[in-house]
Amino acid sequence: MTRGAPVFPIFLRLAGRPVVLVGGGRVAAGKLEGLLRGGARVTVVAPEVQGELERDGVTLVRRAFEPRDLDGAWFAVAAAPPDVNRQVAEAAEERRIFVNAVDDPPSSSAYAGGVFRRGSLTVAISTDGDAPALAGLVREGLEALVPDDIETWLDLSREQTRLWRETKIPMADRRPRLLEALNRLYSERTQ
Repeated sequence: MTRGAPVFPIFLRLAGRPVVLVGGGRVAAGKLEGLLRGGARVTVVAPEVQGELERDGVTLVRRAFEPRDLDGAWFAVAAAPPDVNRQVAEAAEERRIFVNAVDDPPSSSAYAGGVFRRGSLTVAISTDGDAPALAGLVREGLEALVPDDIETWLDLSREQTRLWRETKIPMADRRPRLLEALNRLYSERTQ
């Protein structure tokens, strides 16, 4: 893996796509929930699998990882010991598949950030995999700042975006107009 260059932040649509999760312990179980919430078709590969990984819709392969396990996958998560994570990373690199090696930045080509969701707003924080605890603290701080009624903001923004596209408002003019619309929303509430 090439380290040193900054990461490119991106959100993936994994719904209906095959994802391989290598590892059968507590860490793998923690990653499984997010993959399933994203709609991924998950295959877990591990010699031993904790009960919380035995879920409907999850394919279990109870054996050691083999590079061919990644054939056809769109994404991989390595939540195994470092030597196994390195094997997964090498196999993923050969197949041009991004891999998140949990707590193993040198074996990762993708990092899972500290994430919170409120309505359809998703915020993710990354430290390039080097300081996940700090990413978690920053996430908690930002989560405290985001208003509970953010979905109202999102609804207003969607409607404004639709109108701007119809009336061909330039991109540079949209942010100030959205701020004005949000200010009107709150001034109407206080009257």
